[in-house]
Amino acid sequence: MYQVRKTCLLCVVHVGRTAVKEARVIPYEARLRRVVHYIHDNPAGDLSLDALADVAAMSRFHWHRVFVAMTGETCAQAVRRIRAHKAAHWLVHTDWPVSVIALRSGHRNVQSFARSFRAHFGVTPAAFRTAGVSGDFQLFRMGQNDMVEYEIRNRDSVRLAALPHRGAYQDIGRAFQEIAAIFTARGLWAQAGPMVGVYHSDPSSVPEAELRSHAGVQVDAAFGMPDVLEEVILPGGPHAVMLYVGPYAGLPAAWDALYGNALPASERLPAEHASFEVYLNDPTQVAPEALRTEICVPLVSRPKNGDE
Repeated sequence: MYQVRKTCLLCVVHVGRTAVKEARVIPYEARLRRVVHYIHDNPAGDLSLDALADVAAMSRFHWHRVFVAMTGETCAQAVRRIRAHKAAHWLVHTDWPVSVIALRSGHRNVQSFARSFRAHFGVTPAAFRTAGVSGDFQLFRMGQNDMVEYEIRNRDSVRLAALPHRGAYQDIGRAFQEIAAIFTARGLWAQAGPMVGVYHSDPSSVPEAELRSHAGVQVDAAFGMPDVLEEVILPGGPHAVMLYVGPYAGLPAAWDALYGNALPASERLPAEHASFEVYLNDPTQVAPEALRTEICVPLVSRPKNGDE
């Protein structure tokens, strides 16, 4: 198995110290999942410790200890991280004024937003928007100027324990954090590999509200699938694999580069299987510009006398 990963598109949960009986952990699991939903759905709302403790239906003191023990970060750290991710996406993928994004991401004014954003990403919101809109994230992180670096790789079949997500792909972090809560509460991280996002729909042709995806954790054949999770199998075979290094807000541009430039140049055809992302490091442990994500597109196999 791979080294246990505690990462996703905006979530991280540390390995539980001990396994506990399911009957005892489910109430904590349900509380954590409820709070995760609330944070993602209300980035501009009251996300104070008191408010989140009310959502969890626990005392302020006890909820904070539970949250830190189960996730490895404080409530305040989780809120700042999720708000920063949403703001980064809005900066690159909308034309909203920075002042609007500041309010939507829970900041009192542009000045406080700029300070918080720069502390997380190392650049101002304006500089981040310029780099993302121009494609500098994708081009600079690939290190190839106007070329896209990728490889054709044969991958083994992969089994995932997953939760479905419907809607905007940038909001899949909510499902990742839920699945992380389940793995933590049930002491399953010792059986886990990296986290994987599976994207079933074409965002250029499917309405955003109807996009289908799965947030998953790689597991082996012996893993006993909890009834709250779904099994997803990623077929093996040839894949176009591109390593993207940089903030998650730049991933759509990297996908466009792979589909728009690399695949046509390779003369290889995508297979009728879902494309996916494999998250190789932890967004709470490295700077956004150092995040490493493998973008994987299944390909149609060549004839036996071909190159594959």
